[in-house]
Amino acid sequence: MKDKLMPDNDPLLAVPVARPQTKHMTAQRQFQGIPGIEVSPKGRIWVAWYSGGVNEGPENFVVLAKSDDRGASWSEPLAVIDPPGENIRAFDETLWIDPLGRLWLFWAQSFSSREHVASDGLNGVWGAYLEDPDTQDFKWSQSIRICDGIMLNKPTVLRDGTWAMPVAIWGDGVGGGKLPEQLREFDGAGLVASADNGKSFSWRGAFIPDARIFDEHMFVELRDGRLWGLARTLYGIGQSFSSDGGLNWSKCENSGLHGPNSRFFVRRLRSGRLLMVNHQSKSEETQNWRTREKLTAYLSDDDGNSWSGGLMLDERQGVSYPDGAQEIDGRIWIIYDHQRYKEGDILAATFTEEEILAGKLISVDSRLKILVNHSGGIQERKL
Repeated sequence: MKDKLMPDNDPLLAVPVARPQTKHMTAQRQFQGIPGIEVSPKGRIWVAWYSGGVNEGPENFVVLAKSDDRGASWSEPLAVIDPPGENIRAFDETLWIDPLGRLWLFWAQSFSSREHVASDGLNGVWGAYLEDPDTQDFKWSQSIRICDGIMLNKPTVLRDGTWAMPVAIWGDGVGGGKLPEQLREFDGAGLVASADNGKSFSWRGAFIPDARIFDEHMFVELRDGRLWGLARTLYGIGQSFSSDGGLNWSKCENSGLHGPNSRFFVRRLRSGRLLMVNHQSKSEETQNWRTREKLTAYLSDDDGNSWSGGLMLDERQGVSYPDGAQEIDGRIWIIYDHQRYKEGDILAATFTEEEILAGKLISVDSRLKILVNHSGGIQERKL
């Protein structure tokens, strides 16, 4: 039964990483957000996000851009994932450099329509890669369908070399879809593993977030060998633990990390510390949808039991969906969106661990609110 998540036949058309057309350029885009970021060994900054149309829906496509001057300037889209036809969307992408040095672009693909906007219940995790992220020859591999579900966040490489991929199988109503019967045993915030550097993939297990809303989960391997699963919930961030590599999980509970019911970012740094980027959220707030503001970076020296520092990256309302990457020298890059419907801003920040602890920028190379791209949003287009 466990192989049913890994289909032999593609239920939706394979879409190659293609050259952008006029409609994919900044001047034509409106709504945009949900970004991802990676940094190559030579310092090239790769970014991706999705756009298309005025909302989440059938017109969505994924764009990929870069900076070769440390964020001083950014390219127009260099590549795009744009499924043909009127009712298939590409969305929820993530960028990741694997242990072999390849740059992966992962994305979700789903049937969509005006009446059935976000998800068909099956979805699908797709991927393609560049052998060398510093190359000038942007020749991507063939696109492959990895499994059913959605993977918004980066894989985590475990100590034994296994790729732990955070794949969500949404239950009925999550994203507007209905879970197919053949996937009901996989429902949850799951772990799809690859033990051979992406040649094959297998399903391990999942936990069901309480107060569930899209999951958007990620994994951390703790120093005691357990896996720590963190997922978006209505109350903030839920947590679950696995002591057997992701096969079985504890009942999901409140992590105490709060948050406004939105994507967050947690990652092990080269120093061994954990980095968390999350919104400052008042614990007494109880409504399901809270203000996405005060995006802040924190560090933990004790595997997430406590958090230190607090470098505020952006205090404004409407900032959301952070993703991050770290350079070889330890410098951190975070990307996020701002007012994805009204402004269409993709923004970045770069800083050090010392600056997180100090709560302020110290280095001349550190910057906040770096404008990666501005579409003008929906309202500006109507003027």
